[in-house]
Amino acid sequence: MSLQITLLGPQPRPNLQQAFRDLDAEALVATVTAGWQEREVDDAELRELVGLRTVNLALHARCMAVYEEDREYAHAEREHGAALAELRQLYLVQLDHALSAAYDVARRSDARPRLRNRALTDSLQVVQLLDEQHMQRVSEFQQAFYDAWRPQERAAVARHRDEIQHVLEGSSALAIAGGHVGDLARVLHLFHLAPHLPSRVVAWSAGAMALTERVVLFHDFVPHGVAQTEVYGAGIGVVHGVVALPHARRRLRVGDPIRMSVLARRFAPARCLVLDDATRVPLDGEGGLPPDARVLDLEGHIAKLEAA
Repeated sequence: MSLQITLLGPQPRPNLQQAFRDLDAEALVATVTAGWQEREVDDAELRELVGLRTVNLALHARCMAVYEEDREYAHAEREHGAALAELRQLYLVQLDHALSAAYDVARRSDARPRLRNRALTDSLQVVQLLDEQHMQRVSEFQQAFYDAWRPQERAAVARHRDEIQHVLEGSSALAIAGGHVGDLARVLHLFHLAPHLPSRVVAWSAGAMALTERVVLFHDFVPHGVAQTEVYGAGIGVVHGVVALPHARRRLRVGDPIRMSVLARRFAPARCLVLDDATRVPLDGEGGLPPDARVLDLEGHIAKLEAA
């Protein structure tokens, strides 16, 4: 079954109903608001915007119920999370030095362009190697954890997976809201949603990020200065070749073409998709971006895909 996926920017109000407008009036739309964490149930506005029958999958609440019922598994996952946090901090130390070097090289005005571009390519290869190694180590850690604890065979997890699969089989579409992308991706993996998605999926903000192959965290405006853009981990991988950048104009120095060029070149050939407020990006039948999708081009400018 092919998926019809639409990615929305923050503030999805103008586009959400449009994404479901051709569904039958009795269609059921499953929703995921787990990124809102404890506020997961505060979904009255979302239900109103969808304008159809909805059922909240309550993934955050289900996860908390699993932890309450299976204390042994909960402890193991906390320990696993602590190890991943240590791994991330070590990666960020390395990444900070490598990215700073890339920016310094890219800004050199006293070097011949040909030599500077070669040095920048070398610097970016170091950054890409760190990204790839981090993704690989996170993947290995995750696989070792799943092999050791086999959540699919633990009664509490298995029961919720079965219930969620049953709801999804009866749903015409799935709407995935934003929020905390780490928590959202974690529960999407824990309850193994990817193989059971309905034919239509609409996701925005962190929800859009969680659909991709790799979740990239970014924020150029933080209290302590600038946080390095980092590869956080794997999304559920139903959107390919895309790095989703919600709130891009608010969180990135889009007026700095050198910094944006480093970002675009770092993740190429994947496209850095700019998801501004009220943006609507319906993927084509092959899961590709439409020609008018706005991306970061290799020169560090925001442009339509067809012109990038």
